[in-house]
Amino acid sequence: MTDSAPSSPAATHDVVIVGGGHNGLTAAAYLAKAGKSVILLERLDDVGGAAVSAQAFPGVEARLSRYSYLVSLLPQRIIDDLGLDIRLARRRYSSYTPVPGDASGAGLLIDNTDQEATAASFARIGAAEDAEAFDAFYASTGELARALWPTVTEPLLTRSEARTLVGDDELWDALIENPIGGFIESRLQNDLVRGVAATDALIGTFASVWDPSLDQNRCFLYHVIGQGTGEWDVPIGGMGAVTGELARVAREAGARIVTGAEVTAIRPDGSVEYVRNGHERRVEGGHVLVNVAPEVLDRLLASDATETAGRPPAEGAQVKVNLLLRRLPRLRDESLDPQAAFGGTFHINETYTQLEAAHAGMLRGVMPELLPCEIYCHTLADPSILDPELAESGAQTITVFGLHTPDRWLTDENNDATRQRLQDAVLASLDSVLAEPIESLLLTDGDGNPCIETKTTRDLERALNMPGGNIFHGPLSWPFAEDDDALDTPARRWGVATPHPRILMCGSGAQRGGAVSGLGGHNAAMAVLEG
Repeated sequence: MTDSAPSSPAATHDVVIVGGGHNGLTAAAYLAKAGKSVILLERLDDVGGAAVSAQAFPGVEARLSRYSYLVSLLPQRIIDDLGLDIRLARRRYSSYTPVPGDASGAGLLIDNTDQEATAASFARIGAAEDAEAFDAFYASTGELARALWPTVTEPLLTRSEARTLVGDDELWDALIENPIGGFIESRLQNDLVRGVAATDALIGTFASVWDPSLDQNRCFLYHVIGQGTGEWDVPIGGMGAVTGELARVAREAGARIVTGAEVTAIRPDGSVEYVRNGHERRVEGGHVLVNVAPEVLDRLLASDATETAGRPPAEGAQVKVNLLLRRLPRLRDESLDPQAAFGGTFHINETYTQLEAAHAGMLRGVMPELLPCEIYCHTLADPSILDPELAESGAQTITVFGLHTPDRWLTDENNDATRQRLQDAVLASLDSVLAEPIESLLLTDGDGNPCIETKTTRDLERALNMPGGNIFHGPLSWPFAEDDDALDTPARRWGVATPHPRILMCGSGAQRGGAVSGLGGHNAAMAVLEG
């Protein structure tokens, strides 16, 4: 399509939203409720982005949270403002971590409801001195969370204002100014216990706990700040239930949602060009809210290098494996109920030493013998994602998240082979701590194939248009502005500004983006309404 638009075209809509992930839907719902005319353009045939439920295995009635899977950062304020009918289940168990190589299967089980049992579990793995220290460690992060959490749905504080609000300079320096490795090592002694804490800093982030970039600190902060407690909850009905509600509210408020609409260009004057059903179309927005990664926005704007200088490239560092089992695996520790072990986050080969060694090895392209992984079992908290007959049979879904698998080692040519290699590594890591091979428990789909699905960073980029397969759309940012930042426009005050006044970020690439939170969408909507 040739560009024949005038320099300041008349807006066809108050707001055009590019991308129908949960943040785009959140913005659409807020703005439509406020009386704005809103059109949302989604490239795929369904909205939801990474926060979807899908029948991953042909002929098997199980709707898995295929990509993102837990909820912590979605504020109650957004749920209440939009009238969302969303149910979240709190898990009794925080985590279970077997001691790697322990023949008896000893492991650390952290029970949120039984402090005595948790203390006994610390003692069993030889970490009795860390039982109280671990509680104190997360009490400290809770102090930071309670101070900062209420600010995420308000205009940005400056760094100095945020530090004053926290009111604890030692804690601020440990978590915000210096690598998180120092905080972990000064507070905790046992290698396995240190690893449990370190994983919060490394999910989807390829970094050492001592990385001077502090990428790991920002990741840690977002993992412990949610709701002021850091709890991660199970969405009843799967992640698709969350985005389904957001879409319902947006539509009922009057937002027009157009799927199968691939945006091909965005212009600073508010023009958005897209292709649907083979036809080229264009809409004009008073504002354009962009729920895509910053790198994707650059391409759509045809930005030159000077506009993007200094921004690090987006790179994911995880592999996601979804499995459907006929039952939970047996544990080496026969005294422990598998429902307890799998009832929270099941850490596998994630000691502090293993995590650091895996990162150092993968910097050189060497995969660790035992890949650090963690497991989550949706169906223990919410069997509704399974057909009733399947649920009655005892079947369980298992989601595995493998760490330190950076996208830099994948190419379009080697992706299939690397996917298989990563899948094999994940299964081997699981088998190293279980009493039976996990593959022996896999159900088969309607075509007779094992119910296992593996997604590499390259697969995420292809399916969801996430550069480098980065689940945060790029490096996370602090939830505050720097002291010398200009906060002189609504977009800057809300952390959603781009170089173009009419174009705002409304996704995970916004100042307080990342995870399923709705914050990018909420804050972009607030900037539009304030302006």
